[in-house]
Amino acid sequence: MTNRSLRVFSVVIFLCLSILPAAVLAKRRPPPGGRLAVVADERLSALRARPELSANLLRRLGRGILVAIKGDKRSRDGIVFYKVNVTLRTGGWIQRDAVFAPSRGGDDARLLRLIKASDSFDRVVRAKIFLDYFTASELRPAVLLLYALAAEDAAIHLSRDAARRLDEKEMNAGSAPLFSYFLNFNELDRYNRQGITFLFDQSAKQFRYDGEGWQELVHRYPHSSQAAEARKRLEGASPGH
Repeated sequence: MTNRSLRVFSVVIFLCLSILPAAVLAKRRPPPGGRLAVVADERLSALRARPELSANLLRRLGRGILVAIKGDKRSRDGIVFYKVNVTLRTGGWIQRDAVFAPSRGGDDARLLRLIKASDSFDRVVRAKIFLDYFTASELRPAVLLLYALAAEDAAIHLSRDAARRLDEKEMNAGSAPLFSYFLNFNELDRYNRQGITFLFDQSAKQFRYDGEGWQELVHRYPHSSQAAEARKRLEGASPGH
C-alpha cells in the first residue's frame, strides 16, 4: 500500500468511527461458552478460583461486565456460585447474586428490586443495565420510570454542585460563552456515559433532564401507568408551563 493509499484508508476509517453511535463502539462483546449474564451488584462480584467465599480472589468484576454461565455449584455454606467465562482466557466462580441473566426467569424482577433499593447514581447505572439487556421484559416501563426520575433528581443536585464549583468571575474572564462552562461540567460525564443528557436553562442557571426516558415511555408503552406520569412530566416541561 502506498503512502497516499494509506492516508486515504486512515481517513475513511476515522470517518466511519466518527459517525458510529458511541453506544455501538462501547458495547461489550459477550464472552463465549455459556448463557449470558451481566454483573449488577458489584458488592458480591468477586471472581474466585473455587466456589467458596474463602477461595482465592482472581479479580473483581465491575458493574456492566458480561459473563457466560457454564454451570453452577452450591458451596458448603449454602452460597450458589456460577462457573463463568469473562473472556476467552479468563474464567472462575462468582456468587450467583452478583449477576443477572436475561434468559433466567425472575432475574428481571430481582434486578428491579435492587434498582428500587439503590440511591442516586447507583440507581441510574443499574437501571441502564436493565434497559440494555432485559429488552423483552414486561418490567421495562417501571424501570424506565425509575431511570427518568433519577435523572431529574440528578439535575437538581448537579445544578447545586455546578453553582458552587464554577466561579462566575473566572468564567467571565474567559472567551467562551457562560453556558458552555456548565455543559462541560465534569460531573455530567458519568451520567452521559449512562445515556442521560442534560440541557441548561441559562436564565435559571440550572440543568434540566432532556426527557428522553419520558418520550420512550409515551411512544413505546403508551397504555402503561408509567406513560401517564411521563405525559405529565413532558407537559410540565413544555413552553408556557
